[in-house]
Amino acid sequence: MPQIQTQPIVDELVSVRALVGEEMRAVDREIQERLRSDVALVSQLGAYIVNSGGKRLRPIVVLLSAKAFDFRGRDHIQLATVIEFIHTATLLHDDVVDASQLRRGRSTANAIWGNEASVLVGDFLYSRAFEMMVEVDSMRVMEILAKTTNIIAEGEVLQLLNCHDPNITEQQYIQVIRSKTAKLFEAAAQLGAVITAQATETQAAMTSYGMHLGTAFQLIDDVLDYSAGNHTLGKNIGDDLAEGKPTLPLIHALNEGDGAQRRLLRNAIERGGLEQIDAVIGAIESTGSIAYTARKAEVEANLARRALAAIPGSPFKQALLDLAYFSVHRDY
Repeated sequence: MPQIQTQPIVDELVSVRALVGEEMRAVDREIQERLRSDVALVSQLGAYIVNSGGKRLRPIVVLLSAKAFDFRGRDHIQLATVIEFIHTATLLHDDVVDASQLRRGRSTANAIWGNEASVLVGDFLYSRAFEMMVEVDSMRVMEILAKTTNIIAEGEVLQLLNCHDPNITEQQYIQVIRSKTAKLFEAAAQLGAVITAQATETQAAMTSYGMHLGTAFQLIDDVLDYSAGNHTLGKNIGDDLAEGKPTLPLIHALNEGDGAQRRLLRNAIERGGLEQIDAVIGAIESTGSIAYTARKAEVEANLARRALAAIPGSPFKQALLDLAYFSVHRDY
């Protein structure tokens, strides 16, 4: 097996962004054009969240995947925009479900315009994304993205059902994040291989890369929720606990803690809120649950890198490898 380079990109994502800089500028122009609506609130609210400082990793994965297979054309720009619109729609809906007030260091759209407007503009972004999929004129692309949005929705419902339930297992939790978060990364990576008509095995390798990348990314988000303040995350520490979400650090601590810690954590999950946040963080740290979750994320990142072993070498492949490294060596 060829040696896999795992050095971090310089200055975090700067090198990767520069590699697809021209394409990302085209994606940004496409986003702005497709956000236009005769209904002013649609354009205003959509632009607010799309331009709110996200890392744009998912559209970057689409572009890198397509360029890794020497794609010539414009469909990758269109599909990167589609992926970003789907992601943005899920954020709008998530913030309503979670009653969130802060995202990326800014007030959420629902905090400014209300839940009704946020849900409806999320629906607009979904429908605009499907309108753009049709323009690509590929039933295989439509099939992938239709299934992706369906699985994401199922993941959202599973997460809702899991809230305030201290009996959720690690396996059940991984199922949620594979559906809710990793599935869109999976589709983003797969699409580049599909629009370049790669062999079935190559498409499967890219699908595996995206799934493991997205899982690693979410697990590190779980770590950061208990180890970083809103100066890095753009949200408040312990937000998942406040919403009664049993993420992997909590699940592991519940399994490894002593009797008093287990009672504390079960009560915190069942009640939600942050009244006992310091004691909860203490229990998570003393049981090694942060380190455990980080190791699980590293395993996923390694699997993502290994999935690329058979892909031809290129700067774009290296950038995909670098993204896997970044997913677990970041503080935001």
